[in-house]
Amino acid sequence: MRTIMLSLAKLGIASMPAAAQSIGGTYTVAGTNFDGSKYGGEATITLTSDTTCTIHWETGGSTSDGICMRNDDAFSAGYAMGKEVGLVVYKIEKDGSLHGLWTIAGQNGNGTEVLTPK
Repeated sequence: MRTIMLSLAKLGIASMPAAAQSIGGTYTVAGTNFDGSKYGGEATITLTSDTTCTIHWETGGSTSDGICMRNDDAFSAGYAMGKEVGLVVYKIEKDGSLHGLWTIAGQNGNGTEVLTPK
């Protein structure tokens, strides 16, 4: 009985979604602005708990910082870039890349962004 319970416990752990620990690190950024123009850069995600983190972007000569959170294959971040506040929502793909849409408070439209692990 003990062997069966241990096997079931291991199976349960193996079938759980990837923990937030797997999302921390440095990423290459490729995105589009509201007008369709492209930008690139780097993002660093630093874990602060099992589900939360901070994120720092360096893109197109500017920087921004935010707080982020993971829920299964969803990953989102609220961020500040100067006096502007924004939101980005990503889907975590099987290859570890994050594909998302972002916006800035009070502005019409959205941009796109892909983070690829380095």
